[in-house]
Formats: sequence, structure tokens, C-alpha cells
Amino acid sequence: MKRTRLLLSITLLVGILTGMTATKTLNAQQAPKRTDLLSSDLAGIAGKRVTVYRVEISPGTSAGKHRHPVDTFVYVLDGTLTLEQEGEKPRTLNAGEVVQEVPAGVYNAKNAGTSPVRLLVVSLGEKDKDFSVPVK
Repeated sequence: MKRTRLLLSITLLVGILTGMTATKTLNAQQAPKRTDLLSSDLAGIAGKRVTVYRVEISPGTSAGKHRHPVDTFVYVLDGTLTLEQEGEKPRTLNAGEVVQEVPAGVYNAKNAGTSPVRLLVVSLGEKDKDFSVPVK
């Protein structure tokens, strides 16, 4: 009887630990979610456009290294963002703070917290250029 209880307890514990590990692994693999809000040509400025979008970064994940060939402004709506810029010290940004990601700079946005980070991003630049380019 004691042996059966011990085996059941160990099995239950292993199951719980496996579930926790699998959940953490799945969360770490989630790519940031982008929701486009607006893309429009700028009035009176030929060949230029503005794009506004929302980004959500899950806990324990990052956007990955990237650069913006256009001027990009990032406003933190919720959570705490760690922004790494190549050649600079990482910056911590909290809800209500804004930062400019300059053209050609290499960045990585990370969420080291336990709740999602939500960002509002505004990009201004050439109409035919990608606003974000992955960097290896």
C-alpha cells in the first residue's frame, strides 16, 4: 500500500514537472504578435508613408535581432521591455516610455518579465522599403 502511494506520488510529481517544462518551452518559442493598425501615404510628401502597429511580446521571448531602414518610434503600452542596441548598454523601458530606433541600428526587444509586453510602434519612411528587417 505504501509502495503504491509512493509510486503514484512520484508519477504525479513527474507529470506536473513535465507540464511546467513544456509550457515554458512553448512560451519561449512564441514569436511576437504584430497587429497592423494603419498604413498610409504621407500627404504632401511623395514616396513616404507612415505605418502604425501594435506588438505583443510574450514573457521570456524576444523579437530577435532586427534593424529598421526607416525612423521607428516605440511606445511601451504595458509591461517592461529590455531593448538591446548593438554597441550600447541594454535599456529598460516601462509602460509610458518611448524610444526611437534609428535607421540601420541593430536592435533586439526582450521581455524578461512574467506578463506580456505590449508596444505601439510608429514607422515613417520610404513607401517601398520594409519597415523591419531580420539580422542574423
